[in-house]
Amino acid sequence: MILLFLISMIFLILSNIMMFLSMIISKKSSMDREKSSPFECGFAPKSSARIPFSLHFFLITVIFLIFDVEIVLILPLIPTFLYVNLIIWTKINYFFLLVLILGLYHEWNQNMLKWTN
Repeated sequence: MILLFLISMIFLILSNIMMFLSMIISKKSSMDREKSSPFECGFAPKSSARIPFSLHFFLITVIFLIFDVEIVLILPLIPTFLYVNLIIWTKINYFFLLVLILGLYHEWNQNMLKWTN
């Protein structure tokens, strides 16, 4: 137990020494003009990088992720068809599709699927 503690302390001290030496030896300057510029390609920005993001794009992305995850959850149900009782398998699939259709209805009802506001 003591040996394990000593070894871990040695590794801790060595890693701290190496990080300190690399910080001292490194040639990077925090005030480097090229690195502090907004783009390293040589072009000055023409407008602010903080433009307002459309919430509609975010909502479309969330909808896509929800349906994508649900499709990924549906796909393993196909190979299990041969190994599970048909009635149970059908009930599970209908319930899953019901949740999917109710989610789609809710999004449609909230006008999240309309592209124009």
